[in-house]
Amino acid sequence: MSQRNTVVTDQVTDCPLPEVLRLIGDKWCIQILVELGAGPRRFTQLERAIEGVSRRMLTLNLRNLERNGLVTRTVHPDAPPSVEYAITPLAEDVREPLELLARWARGAIPALVAARQEYDARARG
Repeated sequence: MSQRNTVVTDQVTDCPLPEVLRLIGDKWCIQILVELGAGPRRFTQLERAIEGVSRRMLTLNLRNLERNGLVTRTVHPDAPPSVEYAITPLAEDVREPLELLARWARGAIPALVAARQEYDARARG
């Protein structure tokens, strides 16, 4: 296997970008990684911080990120037990670009909405 090959799912590919984008390009995964970039969080903290995510989608995405080595899951033997999620060094490498993307998205929303409205008006007219 060459150094260019990478494994993200169970497949090896010569072009890693589509696989990585499928993994972290999901709207929930990006938000989870950005939130965990600020520090470890419990499930309920993530659930409250990520607007619109269901418990099921959060669970599925956390499992997928854990499976791919981007998130760790630590069970603390408290009473009742608590679970904490954190990003791994691998995810730390992509944290800054994801935070920049999230910051850009928040600032670009007015321009995106205006462009959409302008396009729709031209298309109707």
